Amino acid sequence: MKLRTTGGQAPNVLGGLAATFWLLVTIVPIYYILVTSLKPRQEYFGTNPLAWPEELTFAAYGRVLENDFALYFFNSALITVVTVGVVLLISLLASYVIVRNRGALAKFSHRLFLLGIAIPIQATIIPVYYLIVQMGLYDSLLALILPGIAFAIPISVLILTNFLRDIPSSLYEAMTLDGASHWQMFVQLVLPLSKPAIMAVGIYDALQVWNGFLFPLVLTQSSEVRVLPLSLWTYQGEFAVDIPAVLAAVVLSCVPILAAYIIGRRQLVAGLTAGFSK
Repeated sequence: MKLRTTGGQAPNVLGGLAATFWLLVTIVPIYYILVTSLKPRQEYFGTNPLAWPEELTFAAYGRVLENDFALYFFNSALITVVTVGVVLLISLLASYVIVRNRGALAKFSHRLFLLGIAIPIQATIIPVYYLIVQMGLYDSLLALILPGIAFAIPISVLILTNFLRDIPSSLYEAMTLDGASHWQMFVQLVLPLSKPAIMAVGIYDALQVWNGFLFPLVLTQSSEVRVLPLSLWTYQGEFAVDIPAVLAAVVLSCVPILAAYIIGRRQLVAGLTAGFSK
C-alpha cells in the first residue's frame, strides 16, 4: 500500500515527529498541573505523579481560596484593567498622530517609542524604585500601575502604528472632504477598523501585566497589595508539602488570561501580523 500525498510531495516525516514531540512537551506539563490539583494530598505522594486520581477532589482549590486568593485576584485584575485601558488610550492616540502627521516631531516620537522597546525592565528597576519611593507610592497599587503603563506603551505603539498604516489613505481623504475633524476620523474611522489590533494589544499587554513578578517583588511589601504571581511564590513557602494546593493556585491564576486568549485569538494573530506583509 502506497502512501498518497497531495501535489506529488513526499510526507514530511521529520516535521511530523518534531511537531508530535513538541505537542507532548506542551501537553504533559499542563496535564500534570491539572491532574495534581485534583488529587488528595496523600495520594500525590503515594502514586505516580502522572496517574489519573483515584479520587477526584477540589479540596486543594478550597485551601487556596481560604488563603486570601480572592484579594490577590482582585488586585491583579484591577491593575491589569487600569493599565491596559490607559495604555490603549495613549497608544492609539500616539499611533494616530504618528501615522497622520508627517512632521519631524512625529518621526522623532516614533523613534523614541522604538527605543523604549530596546530597554529591558531589569536594567531600570533601580531608577524606577527610586522614583516610586520619592513619589510616596511605594507599597501601593499605583506603584505597579504606573511602571506597567510606561513599559507597555512602546510595543503597543509599534503594533498599532503598523496596523493604522494599513488603513487606506482614501478613507481619510474622503472624510476630510466631508469636513470631518481629526477627532471625528479617530472615533468614526480608526476605532472601528482597529478592533483586531486593539484586541491584540489588549491581550498581549494584559498577559504581561498579569504575569508581572519583578515590579510586585521590588515595589510592594504588604499582603494587602499583593498580586497573583507574587502570591504563588508565597504559596510555595506556605504550602511547601502541599503540591496540589500550589498547582491549584496556578490553575486559578491562568483561567482569566486563557479565557481572554480563547475569545480573541483570531484578532490577536491579525493584529500582531498587521503591516509586516508589505
